[in-house]
Amino acid sequence: MSSETPFYLAKVECPICKTINEFETIKVGAYTEGGRDTDFCPTGITWRNPRYQAYNPLLYFTAACANCFYTREYNKEFKEWKENSYFKTYRQKVIKELHLNLLGEGDSVIKKIGEKLDANRYPNETAILKLLLAIIDESLTDKLSHLDLGRFYLRIGWLFREMESGENPNRQSIKGYLIDVDKKINILKSSLDEVSIKLHEVDRSISQQFEDDKIAAELKSILFPIKDKYDSELSSFKELLTLLDGKIDSLESINQEHKKAALGSNDTDGILPAFHDYRSFFEFLTEVKSKWGETPLNEKEALEKAVNFYKMAFKDGRDIAQGNQQIQASYLIAELSRRIGDY
Repeated sequence: MSSETPFYLAKVECPICKTINEFETIKVGAYTEGGRDTDFCPTGITWRNPRYQAYNPLLYFTAACANCFYTREYNKEFKEWKENSYFKTYRQKVIKELHLNLLGEGDSVIKKIGEKLDANRYPNETAILKLLLAIIDESLTDKLSHLDLGRFYLRIGWLFREMESGENPNRQSIKGYLIDVDKKINILKSSLDEVSIKLHEVDRSISQQFEDDKIAAELKSILFPIKDKYDSELSSFKELLTLLDGKIDSLESINQEHKKAALGSNDTDGILPAFHDYRSFFEFLTEVKSKWGETPLNEKEALEKAVNFYKMAFKDGRDIAQGNQQIQASYLIAELSRRIGDY
């Protein structure tokens, strides 16, 4: 097998921020496919250089600017955008303004996704995130391509399929529920810690007046019985917090048992592989979806969106030519509908 790099580098200026990016382009023959699934998903991918076997070629399907995260399908049209008069005349100005406005928002979904791109540590996750960025940028104008959106979501579905291959179909959903339980238990634990801090503040506030030399000893002696009552209640309160701390520990223990029973593994720490500072990629996507509702969380959701956009592209007839392309689109709509259970 070859040990040479399967890529060559090409420099492309970002049409939004003018940053000169250097993108990797896969060389012809760098990998082979064993076949195709019924929705055209490549199977049995084998790289000539075995070092890259963990990488899905879809990681290089899109190109994202390292500065502003503007993302496009990495094809000849994008590489030669400066020679594309239609793009420069009708799309560049509008997309630039809308992209930068979205990027500049305080809770920018573009920035949130873009800052998590890490092809070395998270290749499949990064491939999905780049496709999501491409979808966002394609959706910025009223002259969007339904066909491209369908193609992008379809590829996200393929990536989810690869990431979940070999897992029980219910595993991804169970993971989502387990993440939610984990999160709620952690919130409960944090709330209890906050109560403990506030209780200490109350205790300290009560004690300070008896430590103040400016307050007469006679008045302090009158108030001591009140302090004793405070101390009694605070002591009882602290005992209750200790009991609640034990209950939190019990909930965490049950949660670990829950993971083992639901997912059939004793390695509970490895059940939900971390993604950056998130407990899992699913958790990160869930947070992104709360800001941008078009985010798919699994293969089924990605294919549902793909088939809807393919239907719109088929209906408007602008991007799908008559003949073989129309036949292929009809077949793909039917196959994706079958896969998502929409008969």
